[in-house]
Amino acid sequence: MDERIRYIALRRILLYVLFCNLGVALAKVLYGKMAGIASITADGFHSLSDGASNIIGLFGLAFAFRPADASHPYGHKKFETFASLGIAMLLFGAASEIIREVWARLRTSHIPEIQSESFVIVAVTILVNALVVFWEKSVGRKWRSDFLLADALHTQSDIFVSLGVFGTLVAVRLGLPWVDTLTALVIVGLIVRAGIAIIRESSRILCDENVLHPEAIAHVVREIPEVQGCHKIRTRGRADDIHLDLHVLVDENMSVEEAHRISEEVEQVIKQKFNGVTDVTVHIEPTTEKEEHR
Repeated sequence: MDERIRYIALRRILLYVLFCNLGVALAKVLYGKMAGIASITADGFHSLSDGASNIIGLFGLAFAFRPADASHPYGHKKFETFASLGIAMLLFGAASEIIREVWARLRTSHIPEIQSESFVIVAVTILVNALVVFWEKSVGRKWRSDFLLADALHTQSDIFVSLGVFGTLVAVRLGLPWVDTLTALVIVGLIVRAGIAIIRESSRILCDENVLHPEAIAHVVREIPEVQGCHKIRTRGRADDIHLDLHVLVDENMSVEEAHRISEEVEQVIKQKFNGVTDVTVHIEPTTEKEEHR
């Protein structure tokens, strides 16, 4: 995978999505203010968090695609994963804002007058966000971007919020203002759930959880004729940047040159069989030292 092409593709879509999110937010905030509909105004401010997450992503990607250096010998790709935690924080912040909005509505008896254009504004912004989610998920899966997939969840939560607002408009028009509170609380639950999912996935990567099953790797390595066994198999990292190390057993009488050749073959075979593996460290051991691990 050409990292420069990947970076350009991710940066391009984030810029496009940023403009879409800002347009959606601006439309809802301006209309909500002019029409005096607090729910649409609040939804617009919530949409601004999508734009903020795009800006975080642009900075995160800029760091993530820097080449490895003396201070970061394994590269900077985890900066992209770390940036996705910022999206989770924005989700929790949005949930908090909605709770405050619900509380404010409970303290007032004001019921806004709902016009037809209110439904049109919300429906159009839902459609735009749905297209953004589809776009981000497609590109995120293609380029294995933690951030884009996390941002898609964030934008998806905005769709749930807008659907809740749409339902609220219907309920208010039918004389059922209490539906507003119930819908808002359900939306809060969905947003918090999305935030927890992002934190769980990011933590798995940042805390070096095993990425590949050791037995699957061992099966592939043992197919090499000169290899007599392997053990202590460990993997970590992102799906597109997996680091792997293992111990390989060879004949005790084998020369250093031959053992080195086998270690290179092990590395090559692993990279061919498992997508996303970028670094393999092979520790060669004579069979007699670790017979119990055959």
